[in-house]
Amino acid sequence: MLIFKIFRGPEWAALRKDGTTTGAPIDVADGYVHFSTAAQASETAAKHFAGQDDLFLVAVEADDLGDDLKWEVSRGDALFPHLYREMRIGDVHWAQPLPLQNGVHQFPTGAGFE
Repeated sequence: MLIFKIFRGPEWAALRKDGTTTGAPIDVADGYVHFSTAAQASETAAKHFAGQDDLFLVAVEADDLGDDLKWEVSRGDALFPHLYREMRIGDVHWAQPLPLQNGVHQFPTGAGFE
């Protein structure tokens, strides 16, 4: 199952350059890297990245993260994936820009995004 991380442009560039990241400031503060499922990603974008351009949607295979990935109750009592280690560039299955059109982030079609 693919899970998703939304990065701001400089955060994505830093991961590509450095090979690892502890995530965005909220990830560092919470002690884990926040991810979303496809069904959760659009709400995550709207809540935490409203109106922001220069974003990247990064897909990671959850099964490849092993015991470092925990599913924990978060927003709306839903289970969200949290990675309890640095994220590595090798974890990335694919990445693409997440464009903003008319104030709404445009997720890929046909991939379970709501």
